[in-house]
Amino acid sequence: MITKEYIIEITTQLYLKNGVKSVTIADITKELSTSKRTIYNHFLDKTDLMQACIEQYLASIRSNNDEIINTSSSAIEAMGMIQQQILKRADYSNANFYKDILKYFPSVLKDSYEKNAKFAFRELLYLSKWGVKDGLFRKDLDPEVTMATVQTLLKLCNNSKIFPSEQFPKARLTEGVMVVYLRGLCTEKGLLEVEKQKHLYLNNID
Repeated sequence: MITKEYIIEITTQLYLKNGVKSVTIADITKELSTSKRTIYNHFLDKTDLMQACIEQYLASIRSNNDEIINTSSSAIEAMGMIQQQILKRADYSNANFYKDILKYFPSVLKDSYEKNAKFAFRELLYLSKWGVKDGLFRKDLDPEVTMATVQTLLKLCNNSKIFPSEQFPKARLTEGVMVVYLRGLCTEKGLLEVEKQKHLYLNNID
């Protein structure tokens, strides 16, 4: 029996691979080897299915980040691991995934995207306070301003219009933007930790 969860999983994979606009209900049923009736037993229409896929996809990102934070030895290591995941998602996701949703279904993404952005900010805020507590980050930094800046820099690193990938490889961009900024937040102890974890910011992990 094809479950609602399985439909969401397979459809999300199709969206990430091909973008949203080009994936039809027929494509989804073909991939699932089922009928349209099965899809409509669980979802009102394509927009309803898309909303479920986005919410599940963003929830999986939040869960993955929580796991990284809970298993990392320091805030700097956690930030590096999260950065790795951002780069990996950018590599395997079709560039049209978010563009199509924003252009053709803006209301679908709005609530989920805003919710995820707030979660990401709270997460970064936690990391900044953790870093200060461990003596890795300067005590005089403003956590909210600092982490809002980090969010902006992460988006900047993934902006191919400003930084074309053929001219600015991810490692070069991360070194020139994220690592430089991170060093400015650090105490002497923090700088040593940055050097120890620097490979996380410059190389893709498996």
